[in-house]
Amino acid sequence: MKLKRQRGVAIITALLLTTLAITIVTSLFWQQQVQVRSMENQRLQLQTRWILRGALDLSRLILNQDLMDSPNITQQNGVWATPLEETRLDDYVERERLQGENFDATLSGRMTDAQSRYNLGNLAANKVVSKEQVEVFQRLLSNVRLDPGLAQGVADLVAQSQTLAGAQQSSTEPMELVRAEDLLAVSGFTPTAIDQLRDYVIVLPSSSVAINVNTAPAEVVAALVPGLSLSDAAAMVNTRKTVYYRQKADFTGTAQMSGKTILTPWDVRSDYFLAYSRVKLDRATLETQSLLVRTRNSPTRVEWIREY
Repeated sequence: MKLKRQRGVAIITALLLTTLAITIVTSLFWQQQVQVRSMENQRLQLQTRWILRGALDLSRLILNQDLMDSPNITQQNGVWATPLEETRLDDYVERERLQGENFDATLSGRMTDAQSRYNLGNLAANKVVSKEQVEVFQRLLSNVRLDPGLAQGVADLVAQSQTLAGAQQSSTEPMELVRAEDLLAVSGFTPTAIDQLRDYVIVLPSSSVAINVNTAPAEVVAALVPGLSLSDAAAMVNTRKTVYYRQKADFTGTAQMSGKTILTPWDVRSDYFLAYSRVKLDRATLETQSLLVRTRNSPTRVEWIREY
């Protein structure tokens, strides 16, 4: 009887040891699989960023060519505005594949004129609020059916967050505006209001960037010109589809501009552009927004890239 008990204990011990060994081996295999998957994910993310880099290089090349072809004009139907539809990259991306394996590798993108929007940085310079710019922003808020009283709060925030030349920003100063969502720091702004305003405003590195009347929507054009109604601005934008403004005189010479003056910077060409890219590689997806800056004397450069 005692021998049987010892045999039973031995069998149970053997089973427990076997189970423990299997658990350890399974855990090791699982950890190895996690590490392999992690390395694969890192490789996919790295490859998507290289694809993005290539897409931005192409965008810079297009903008440089557009500048050479039309140095004094940026029009809404330029080559730079042609979107890149979703393009398959399977045959151009190096990746180890299993036999018969199929995966998605695509790239899509588009560019928009950043100077078709109102630059919130124009509201103040060297910590001093611009009265004329506040009035422009007030008109824009009214055109998109928001409270124009919000303009002063935004201007004050822009002025307070600016750093004087040669000085360092104090820890007590508010952070400068970077994107539309930062307007939530201004009392009265809601996520819904920001969604209404998002496509009409931007924050650019310079505080004196001109609005391009060749690409700006009617809401921004009407805000630019005191006394110009939204309906007249819409008519000008509609005409612009076939006849764009080759020089400033073409814009000021229109019937809608008769007797009106503009006190804020404006132009018929642009130097700032937004590039939107979407890269999909297997299970990795990268969507970005980039600000491109071109000048007459140097190649187009990437100012910043934001992932979203």
